[in-house]
Amino acid sequence: MKSPAHRTRDIERQAGYLRPEHCAPPPLRNGSETMWFIRDGCGIVCGVITWFLVLYAEFVVVFVVLLPAKSVIYSLFNGVIFNGLCFLALASHAKAMCTDPGAVPKGNATKEFIESLQLKPGQVVYKCPKCCSIKPDRAHHCSVCKRCIKKMDHHCPWVNNCVGENNQKYFVLFTMYIALISLHALILVAFHFVLCFEEDWTKCSNFSPPATVILLILLCFEGLLFLIFTAVMFGTQVHSICSDETGIEQLKKEERRWAKRSKWMNLKVVFGHPFSIAWLSPFATPDHGKADLYQYIV
Repeated sequence: MKSPAHRTRDIERQAGYLRPEHCAPPPLRNGSETMWFIRDGCGIVCGVITWFLVLYAEFVVVFVVLLPAKSVIYSLFNGVIFNGLCFLALASHAKAMCTDPGAVPKGNATKEFIESLQLKPGQVVYKCPKCCSIKPDRAHHCSVCKRCIKKMDHHCPWVNNCVGENNQKYFVLFTMYIALISLHALILVAFHFVLCFEEDWTKCSNFSPPATVILLILLCFEGLLFLIFTAVMFGTQVHSICSDETGIEQLKKEERRWAKRSKWMNLKVVFGHPFSIAWLSPFATPDHGKADLYQYIV
């Protein structure tokens, strides 16, 4: 007996299911629509909270832990590292949020487009009835973005965007840098607590002792929570990239129809060819090299 997923695919295989006459040509994009941004209330709130928490951590580390400076070298060294990681984390978040994750052109299931594919007998194309587009292989429809996304992994409200083939690098960097600043903040707070216990609390911070304790405890809670969350997310993303299987594909246990590559090649497909320091930069657009393009025909 066929599964529901297989029955759906059988329906999509029927030529009448496409109904290109029901699809209008995709609208032309104007200059104001060049930046990708999802207008989702929950995602926008989560994005603002993310920036607020990072800036809060930066405030506590700089103005409570590192100032007044007991050692100029210690404060300067840790301040440069922490602020640099915060900058990279926020830049990665902005890139993951404002980069088109790989949206399929909306409304391209037109008669003209289907004819341009020059289908041969036995070849099959899939149509998304929700956004009226011809779906490439490994594309899935996102109900929040209201688009089909190529190689979609999941929709993340914290970046207010889908994680797909075009922005997965930035999402992985975001989780990595958040995990690093969380770990760094916890280490700095631990050293600061030891220093304050050994000395007078009024001399180890510009704030009153009660305010200092509250700020440090809140930072510890935030750092521990996000260290665990982002470290786990970073690990699952790296595993997904190395296995070349998205989160949705793993969840649905979809049949593998794409060519198998080495783990190193899968990493280069996401982060760029060849390996370089640009892998760690949210400002470097990955060069996918000779990676196979996803096909409309299966």
